[in-house]
Amino acid sequence: MTSQTDTQGSVTTVYKVSGMSCGHCEGAVSGEISAIPGVSSVAAVAASGEVTVVSAAPLDEEAVRAAVDEAGYELAGTV
Repeated sequence: MTSQTDTQGSVTTVYKVSGMSCGHCEGAVSGEISAIPGVSSVAAVAASGEVTVVSAAPLDEEAVRAAVDEAGYELAGTV
Protein backbone atom coordinates (compact mmCIF):
# COMPACT_ATOMS: atom_id res chain seq x y z
CA MET A 1 0.00 0.00 0.00
CA THR A 2 1.75 3.13 -1.21
CA SER A 3 0.50 6.66 -1.08
CA GLN A 4 2.26 8.43 -3.92
CA THR A 5 1.07 11.46 -5.83
CA ASP A 6 2.84 12.66 -8.97
CA THR A 7 2.70 16.45 -9.28
CA GLN A 8 4.58 18.42 -11.95
CA GLY A 9 7.81 16.46 -11.88
CA SER A 10 7.70 15.50 -8.22
CA VAL A 11 6.42 12.56 -6.19
CA THR A 12 4.83 12.91 -2.76
CA THR A 13 4.93 9.81 -0.53
CA VAL A 14 3.58 9.48 2.99
CA TYR A 15 5.43 7.05 5.27
CA LYS A 16 4.42 5.75 8.69
CA VAL A 17 7.22 5.93 11.28
CA SER A 18 6.89 4.44 14.75
CA GLY A 19 8.57 5.85 17.82
CA MET A 20 8.37 9.60 17.13
CA SER A 21 6.98 11.52 20.11
CA CYS A 22 8.26 15.11 19.92
CA GLY A 23 9.73 17.89 17.81
CA HIS A 24 13.25 16.53 18.28
CA CYS A 25 12.07 13.20 16.84
CA GLU A 26 10.55 15.00 13.85
CA GLY A 27 13.80 16.88 13.25
CA ALA A 28 15.95 13.76 13.48
CA VAL A 29 13.81 11.82 11.00
CA SER A 30 13.45 14.82 8.65
CA GLY A 31 17.20 15.45 8.68
CA GLU A 32 18.12 11.87 7.78
CA ILE A 33 15.50 11.55 5.02
CA SER A 34 16.45 14.98 3.61
CA ALA A 35 19.94 13.60 2.94
CA ILE A 36 18.59 11.07 0.42
CA PRO A 37 19.41 12.25 -3.13
CA GLY A 38 16.35 13.65 -4.94
CA VAL A 39 14.41 14.61 -1.79
CA SER A 40 13.17 18.20 -1.98
CA SER A 41 11.13 18.41 1.24
CA VAL A 42 10.24 16.39 4.33
CA ALA A 43 7.48 17.06 6.86
CA ALA A 44 7.37 14.78 9.91
CA VAL A 45 4.46 14.87 12.36
CA ALA A 46 5.10 13.01 15.62
CA ALA A 47 1.44 13.08 16.70
CA SER A 48 0.33 11.02 13.70
CA GLY A 49 3.61 9.21 13.06
CA GLU A 50 3.45 10.32 9.43
CA VAL A 51 6.32 11.65 7.35
CA THR A 52 5.46 13.30 4.03
CA VAL A 53 8.34 13.27 1.55
CA VAL A 54 8.46 15.16 -1.75
CA SER A 55 11.08 13.89 -4.18
CA ALA A 56 12.03 14.18 -7.84
CA ALA A 57 11.28 10.47 -8.41
CA PRO A 58 9.94 7.57 -6.34
CA LEU A 59 12.41 6.70 -3.59
CA ASP A 60 13.85 3.29 -2.85
CA GLU A 61 12.00 2.21 0.30
CA GLU A 62 15.18 0.59 1.64
CA ALA A 63 16.97 3.96 1.45
CA VAL A 64 14.14 5.56 3.42
CA ARG A 65 14.15 2.66 5.90
CA ALA A 66 17.93 3.08 6.40
CA ALA A 67 17.55 6.84 6.98
CA VAL A 68 14.75 6.35 9.51
CA ASP A 69 16.79 3.62 11.23
CA GLU A 70 19.81 5.95 11.39
CA ALA A 71 17.61 8.51 13.16
CA GLY A 72 16.70 5.84 15.72
CA TYR A 73 13.15 5.08 14.63
CA GLU A 74 11.35 2.38 12.65
CA LEU A 75 9.73 2.67 9.24
CA ALA A 76 6.35 0.96 9.52
CA GLY A 77 5.55 1.33 5.80
CA THR A 78 3.63 3.74 3.63
CA VAL A 79 0.22 5.19 4.33
